[in-house]
Amino acid sequence: MKSISFFCLLLICCSSFQIEKPVQTNSYDVVVYGGTPGGVIAAVAAAREGARVVLLEQTRHVGGLNTSGIGTSESEHMIEETYSGLPLEFYERLGKEYGKNGPTFYFESHVAEKVYTDLLREAKVTLVYEAFVQSAQKQGTVIQSITLTNGKQFIGKAFIDATYEGDLMARAGVSHTHGRESREQYGESLAGVRFIDAPIEAAPYDDNGHLLPGFVERSTLTEGQASDRVMNYNFRLMMSTRPDHRPFPKPDSYKPERYVLLTRLLKNHPETKLVDIIDLYSWNYPKGKFETNNKQKAVISLGHFGGNVDYPEADYTRRSAIYQDHKDWTLGLMYYLANDPSVPPALRTETAGYGFSADEFTDNQNFPYYLYVREARRMIGAYVQTQKDILQERTKPDAICLGSHWIDCHHVQRVAVSKTQFVNEGRIWEPISQPYEVSYRAITPKRSECTNLLVPVCVSSSHVGFCSLRVESTWMQLGNSAGIAAAMAVNQKMDVQKLNPKALQQQLTKRGVIISINHQTWNGTQDLPK
Repeated sequence: MKSISFFCLLLICCSSFQIEKPVQTNSYDVVVYGGTPGGVIAAVAAAREGARVVLLEQTRHVGGLNTSGIGTSESEHMIEETYSGLPLEFYERLGKEYGKNGPTFYFESHVAEKVYTDLLREAKVTLVYEAFVQSAQKQGTVIQSITLTNGKQFIGKAFIDATYEGDLMARAGVSHTHGRESREQYGESLAGVRFIDAPIEAAPYDDNGHLLPGFVERSTLTEGQASDRVMNYNFRLMMSTRPDHRPFPKPDSYKPERYVLLTRLLKNHPETKLVDIIDLYSWNYPKGKFETNNKQKAVISLGHFGGNVDYPEADYTRRSAIYQDHKDWTLGLMYYLANDPSVPPALRTETAGYGFSADEFTDNQNFPYYLYVREARRMIGAYVQTQKDILQERTKPDAICLGSHWIDCHHVQRVAVSKTQFVNEGRIWEPISQPYEVSYRAITPKRSECTNLLVPVCVSSSHVGFCSLRVESTWMQLGNSAGIAAAMAVNQKMDVQKLNPKALQQQLTKRGVIISINHQTWNGTQDLPK
């Protein structure tokens, strides 16, 4: 039987929802919406504190991007000693799965899913799949319950929004934003529109002189200005050259003209190889298995520029269409490379030697469940973490975990700079040599808006600040702290904003969370402040 993508199921779910259906109610101490890595860890952390927890996941699988093709903790661009608490336990459990005595920071999606589900089962977290929030019912600033698109209702004393999109946060009336602030708004040198890359020799216009889809004109943009666009999305395919790989299928809506830039490139550069078009990571995977990603400086790659413009605030129906469009782009690109006669024979043969890894996403035709939503909404909470909190003012009195990933923004848009050249705009790649502390207030809404919600993924930050926080390992750290804080707030019958920071920090430390850049167990290899 042909599998159905999670966004197709979403459409079925949303189209069948009717207000008059009887509401089924479930009551919990902590309701976590979103089974991303941050959401799984938040749910387990709260449950280990004695809370009754339900985790509502949008797809048929927990683990977000860690179980949809991202098989790294990003340790190559982070300080490993900042991993602590439950996230570190996750990596240690992964190590055991691979027969290692210690953590592993590179892993396969199906192995990560096993570890996540083991953690949830052992913590006795109730898990609900294919759950989409329709509305939040509030009394004053308190969320009483949320209703799903299938009519089910979940009552909670505390709620955690751990989705990549922040839909619960938005439906609860919490202030949020998306896109990029101007340099002036927070005084960030890395903010706004950025032209830092060299122009690419490829005509951004069609044969009739019209701008190709996904491009914008240079005259519409000013260096450093604000922009409501977010960085590009793509799927993290798991590919294989092993005999059991699944050949790239031809999508129903295949349109080779979508890849005209590639056609032009290959005509002028027939020596082009697959690694010139997409990134292939072998990490510590079994031989012949590869993780993929959008290649930043390629003329064309897995990133579908312009395809995600309205995603952050889109409804479920529109998001389903965006998901499908990205999937069609991705399948079409791989099919084109492996089959189109305009592709040089050597590249065609090389690409045809790859296919989808047969041991991943086995109930979804070996295609990832999640689209790589690098950023969508961001909360405007009690505190906004910005560039200065990463590079200068790195300590916080209410610190709940450490961050250390480089400030990393993929390109946002393609800009035509002449009839024969374009530039990929928006890249940030700023190294970080020292960790920084994340404020508890960055995961709490303004008290005037909501007093029993925590948001550890669509965290309160500027775009620049988010570009360091936006990796699964850091979201897990934030989720760990959010889960413990939620359980404390429930036990103390207290607004999340009123929790005593010192008491929270003591409990986090008790659970093995490193909250300070001056932590005594630091290995001393980093240049830390006194």
